[in-house]
Amino acid sequence: MTHDRYGTDVLAGDWRNRGKPSHTAVEAEKGLVVEDAGSGWCGAVVGVEGQTVELEDYSGKVRAFPLGKGFMIDGRPVELVKARPKARGNARTASGSFAAPQQRARVARQSRIFVEGRHDAELVEKVWGDDLRVEGVVVEYLGGIDDLDAIIRDAAPTRDARIGVLVDHLVPGSKESRIAERVAASAHGANVLIVGHPYIDIWQAVLPERLGISTWPTVPRSMEWKHGICEAFGWPHGDQADIARAWKTILSRVSSYTDLEPQLLGRVEQLIDFVTEPA
Repeated sequence: MTHDRYGTDVLAGDWRNRGKPSHTAVEAEKGLVVEDAGSGWCGAVVGVEGQTVELEDYSGKVRAFPLGKGFMIDGRPVELVKARPKARGNARTASGSFAAPQQRARVARQSRIFVEGRHDAELVEKVWGDDLRVEGVVVEYLGGIDDLDAIIRDAAPTRDARIGVLVDHLVPGSKESRIAERVAASAHGANVLIVGHPYIDIWQAVLPERLGISTWPTVPRSMEWKHGICEAFGWPHGDQADIARAWKTILSRVSSYTDLEPQLLGRVEQLIDFVTEPA
């Protein structure tokens, strides 16, 4: 064997791109938050048309960019490509359950699930709606739980008509925990399950990464929490219409259970199991 005094061919291989950062191919699925490296525009994917991807920023503004390289996710270069069609054979609902093809929604049960407000109901519907319709479970919102004792007493739940309640900010020593304890100790307690998540509001149950942030902003106790969140994002918050638009922006970043905190996922699944358990 003779020694190659000239070494290897410097032009062999992909010499043009040697030393350049590699781009991982990522499917442009709705809700994915990316940054356009050229302009610094950061937003969530809201649509793909032809070879163009549309990104919506925190304020609801939408800009279109060509698919391909030139995007960043968590500081890493990526190449955005069209999302491939999902295999129909293993279709799943937004909650992660296997979808039941051509299955009708069953007649509503007497059992039901109560949530605190409209936003809670909309989030539960978006992620668990298909499952709830198959099970015949109705979700109602209460507008707060201050009157939960009276609501449960009037509903008079039974073994065949149980009630599950999802409560925001259910932590030890809170007002919500005291109300839950009273209901559990009442005559109807055996047929009611009250569970909750630790978040101040259901907004916080959406993973912050879906909004392009690492953590939810901290709001001073002197400020109404939703107003504080909108102010931190630079969103209008002068009236209830502004708050509703802010929630729509947040909800648009949720497409499945993978966009939510595990603490919420477990509690909702627990409620569905409770109200659908055979008597």
